[in-house]
Amino acid sequence: MNPTPVRARRLAIAALIGAAATLMPLTGHAYDENSTAAVNVDAKGIGLKGHDPVAYFTVGAPTAGKTEFTATHDGVTYQFASAANRDAFKANPAKYAPQFGGFCAMGVALDRKLDGDPTAWTIANDKLYLNVNKDVQKKYLEDVSGNNKKADANWPKIRTRTPKSLA
Repeated sequence: MNPTPVRARRLAIAALIGAAATLMPLTGHAYDENSTAAVNVDAKGIGLKGHDPVAYFTVGAPTAGKTEFTATHDGVTYQFASAANRDAFKANPAKYAPQFGGFCAMGVALDRKLDGDPTAWTIANDKLYLNVNKDVQKKYLEDVSGNNKKADANWPKIRTRTPKSLA
């Protein structure tokens, strides 16, 4: 039996994400396959691999944060390029914190928790979304609204499960 075009597309995207997940080096990534945390942090609790979440909105690009400018939200320590960005985050963390705890939005749409790459990002509906890499991001961008709708529905079911249990 041949899969429907929609199912075939979903299978192709899942295969792409699966391949991307197996190619990711484990060192230097925040991703922990055995963590039940709903946030993607490194061993020191730093989110976005040290990138400034406010800069995506103000500069329009991933920007390295500095250790002297930090703020904590939902158990994640974020680093900022400036005190002004830190203060903007503190005033409205829900506006700037990445969606799905910093995990890959396309992965969440497909019931997976994959590492988010701070250089594979987009802002949609005034929210920050990450993807596991730029190839997956291209697929995600084909239907941002539809993918976010699926991810929003899936996130409550997978947010506290280990990434390994979802593979």
